[in-house]
Amino acid sequence: MHIRTMFVAALAAITLATACGGGSKKEDTTAVAAEKSLFERLGGLDAITLVVGAFVDNVAADARINKFFANTDAVHLKQMLVEQVCQATGGPCKYSGKEMKAVHTGMGITEADFNATVEDLVKALDDAKVQQKEKDELLGALAAMKPDIVGL
Repeated sequence: MHIRTMFVAALAAITLATACGGGSKKEDTTAVAAEKSLFERLGGLDAITLVVGAFVDNVAADARINKFFANTDAVHLKQMLVEQVCQATGGPCKYSGKEMKAVHTGMGITEADFNATVEDLVKALDDAKVQQKEKDELLGALAAMKPDIVGL
């Protein structure tokens, strides 16, 4: 359960950036892409599931933070993270997990822990070749959760 919330924390660490391209053909393509949900632009449930799996693997291998997840059911964790990302990106899923503040209270997560988690998430997104626009939008979609994770 803790890694699920750490994933959201990682998503919350990066703010939404916007990029605009020039040229009429590119603008037409951008307009069509804007009609699709972020969920669709990321590649749907299969792509989200792959990124979540890579992220969980990265965290499990990260000695800086894996102590938070030592007693975590990885299968359940991945399911909760997929639900959370799917819902946050406009997909058909409904997140059924606990609230972030309830899960993280008493864990003593520091800025350094949070930043390590962000690094692990960004690596998973980069390895999956998620485009910068979609990556920024995904990470920005959950940015408000950091206060419910760090320093509680």
